[in-house]
Amino acid sequence: MNNAVYHFKEPQNEEMLGYLPGSVERKMLEKELDRQSSDQIEIPLIIGGKEIKTGKTGTVVMPHNHGHILATYHLATEKEVNLAVAEALKAKESWMNLSWVERSSIMYKAADLISKKYRFLLNAATMLGQGKNAFQAEIDAACEVIDYLRFNAYYVSQIYSEQPSSGVDNINRLEYRPLEGFIYTISPFNFTAIASNLNASVSVMGNTTVWKPATTALLSNYYLMRIFHEAGLPDGAINFVPGSGSLISNVVLNRKELAGIHFTGSTKTFNSLWKTTSDNVGMYRSFPKLVGETGGKDFIFAHNSANPLELAVAIVRGGFEYQGQKCSATSRVYIPKSLWNETKKIMIEMVSEMKIGDVRDFNNFVNAVIDENSFDRIMNYIHIVKNSSEAEILIGGEGDKSNGYFIKPTVLVTTNPYFITMEEEIFGPVITIYVYEDKEYEKTLIICDNTSPYALTGAIFSNDKYAMIQACKILRYSAGNFYINDKPSGAMIGQQPFGGARASGTNDKAGSYLNLLRWISPRTIKETFLPATDFRYPYMK
Repeated sequence: MNNAVYHFKEPQNEEMLGYLPGSVERKMLEKELDRQSSDQIEIPLIIGGKEIKTGKTGTVVMPHNHGHILATYHLATEKEVNLAVAEALKAKESWMNLSWVERSSIMYKAADLISKKYRFLLNAATMLGQGKNAFQAEIDAACEVIDYLRFNAYYVSQIYSEQPSSGVDNINRLEYRPLEGFIYTISPFNFTAIASNLNASVSVMGNTTVWKPATTALLSNYYLMRIFHEAGLPDGAINFVPGSGSLISNVVLNRKELAGIHFTGSTKTFNSLWKTTSDNVGMYRSFPKLVGETGGKDFIFAHNSANPLELAVAIVRGGFEYQGQKCSATSRVYIPKSLWNETKKIMIEMVSEMKIGDVRDFNNFVNAVIDENSFDRIMNYIHIVKNSSEAEILIGGEGDKSNGYFIKPTVLVTTNPYFITMEEEIFGPVITIYVYEDKEYEKTLIICDNTSPYALTGAIFSNDKYAMIQACKILRYSAGNFYINDKPSGAMIGQQPFGGARASGTNDKAGSYLNLLRWISPRTIKETFLPATDFRYPYMK
């Protein structure tokens, strides 16, 4: 084996394909969409590299046509969860002792497989199973997955090269050990890239995982698992365990070998995981590391120097891309009275041009929300507005779940900056706007900071530098990702490390070296050349 000290160079972000009419990539994607739409597959558990079918099954359906079954999947019982833990621990020794360069090479190969061989497979699965249009699938299931895999290898190079100084009679070094035990990874439905990275970032540092994927993302996640295997990931390094979250967690959180949790999902669920691990902390071999990216109530705040067209586009795209089902989606907006009429006119015109429907029609900007529970929850907020004297529906407010879970892009206007839709996460195509008096700019910034328990993303629109700086200062802790004259969504790997604090998570910045640091336990090693031979200090002789 070549013993050269190797460093992965900083990669370029994966180039996004345009899917223009008549393009080769569009034809290939359409062909794959047709193939997957006409097929129905069976999704097993994958534990220790083996496919397991429990006979306890569920179905994967299209959100835009919930009568259409894409797959039948098998659910884990306690037996399979315990087996997954055993296989993760069994694989740990060999995987952690494999050169980090070799581990990174596997991730690089997975990236290339997705870029060149399975791009349309993964994109189509994300579109059909998770309700994304072609653009949203491309930036997620292709580009972001690839970027995570490649950039993480680069960040590992940086981390492992960091070493302490040594004295004249000793050598000091750091050994970057993986955590002692296994990692429990829990991924959400809304990003294929998050499902990939929750496991890959942990694995590249030498850890092994028990992975609980979201039921509503199983199609793309299953294909991801197969791609990792083809890339050379050893059996048991990642164990794919679909099933009930409460059942799986009940087993996993009561194992003394639990070393950490890598989570993306609701704040309520993460709070429950945190509480259970806290209650069990005395039984664990080491303190588990909990890394979570949770909810958001993301804002756009406009100063009266902002450009109304730029502001309106940011509101509409930030709020209605992927039906608002991004933890970073624009959900509350603060607009000065002097800009309101013009901004409102532009927004209404844009939303009126939006087409809604099947992901296979590339002209549809908005598609279906993920499932019936989501549809009902979002519509409940809209019903609250219809019965309130403090808010009104400016645009949209209608939903239909007869064939697919469709909700029209909805813009609400409230006279109360603390109205429920300004405070609580909705996770759907619903935006609430509060119009403030221009002279109350600073006061309203303070209201924005204090309104929501979340602190994930936010944006300021201003062409007045002093006002911009004032907003940046007052809103310092209101968003872990803060944008100036841009929508608060669309973070790029290697450019905007992602994460928020308060009720939005632990802010461990996925897409940077900061996240990878959480999955290692450094050991300092000091080697002294000439040990002391006398207990007395020199001046005592």
